[in-house]
Amino acid sequence: MDKVTGRWHGSGVDDAGAGGRFTPLRLLPPPRARNRDLVLFTRQLSVMISAGLPLTRALETLAQQAESPVLQRVARETLYDIESGNTLADALGRHPRVFTRLYVNMVRAGESGSRLDGILTRLAAFLEQNERIRRKVKGAMLYPAVIFAVAVAVVATLLLFVIPTFETVFASFNALLPLPTRTVIGLSRAVQNWWWAVVVTAGGGGLLLRRWVATETGRRRFDSLLLRLPVLGPLWRRAAVSRFTRTLGTLLSAGVPILEGLEITARTAGNRVIQDAVLESRTAIRGGESIARPLRETGVFPPMVARMIHVGEETGDLDGMLSRIADFYDEEVDAGVESLLKILEPALIVVLGGLVGGMTIAMYLPIFDLVDAIQ
Repeated sequence: MDKVTGRWHGSGVDDAGAGGRFTPLRLLPPPRARNRDLVLFTRQLSVMISAGLPLTRALETLAQQAESPVLQRVARETLYDIESGNTLADALGRHPRVFTRLYVNMVRAGESGSRLDGILTRLAAFLEQNERIRRKVKGAMLYPAVIFAVAVAVVATLLLFVIPTFETVFASFNALLPLPTRTVIGLSRAVQNWWWAVVVTAGGGGLLLRRWVATETGRRRFDSLLLRLPVLGPLWRRAAVSRFTRTLGTLLSAGVPILEGLEITARTAGNRVIQDAVLESRTAIRGGESIARPLRETGVFPPMVARMIHVGEETGDLDGMLSRIADFYDEEVDAGVESLLKILEPALIVVLGGLVGGMTIAMYLPIFDLVDAIQ
């Protein structure tokens, strides 16, 4: 039996008994839904519920009309679970690869407070904003990665195919080549003879790094290194603070208890250092502390965040203050990405041009020397 879904995958029958629905055996984990499809699913469900449509009818409509096959299947299974007597939150909780703990807990809070349509609307807005920030940071990382890949491809092409042609021509000169030319030719020979070693080393290093990051210690040290990087570190930290404050503010506004909200927020922080800091502050808050002081003492969050959270606690508008902090750091992320791209674009062009131009000049130096000798 699957501990998450409560269904007998081996026999193809769920725990509803002999009359239960048939569930095919899955050898692989069920696929995830794209964030865009999940946002659309959430908004459509919210609109239909706010229009007075019964929940079962709304799910039946989504099972027929949802664009994502994954969400169509989930809507059908959720409909069956609700008709069997489960709540919507419990039914969604059977699909952890589609609906996160944050999603399920907000739906549960909406059901208990009889404001499910409003909670779903807020949840869709949260998912959209969260995805926008994620794409911003990902785009900032993608640009230098693409330039680096292009540089590697260009340099490899020169070393493997262009330089050997020049080397054949220079062999007929029977003269001492300039030092830059000899260096480039030696590098070309090394790459031609040992390219497999380069590939194996790069692949093995990447695999070892991935295994190391998968460990508790490796994940913590890798995330700590990300936050300390000279240019990208502050950008990662702002994005993480934005994600933390928006997630916690959304959960609190939905009526989720503060301790449960902190635990859910920590698990969705996306950075192990910040996750540990939030869980550490949660322990202090359980003992009667306010939220601001433990967060400030972790040293992970900027002092301004702790001060604004303290103001929110004193005024009784903590969820609203957290949302304003998230909006501020969203703007900071946008500005940071634009500044980063403005710095990276000319720097990467100079580096790429220097590599290709330097190798080209090194190969033409003997030709220049030959022309001078003839003249």
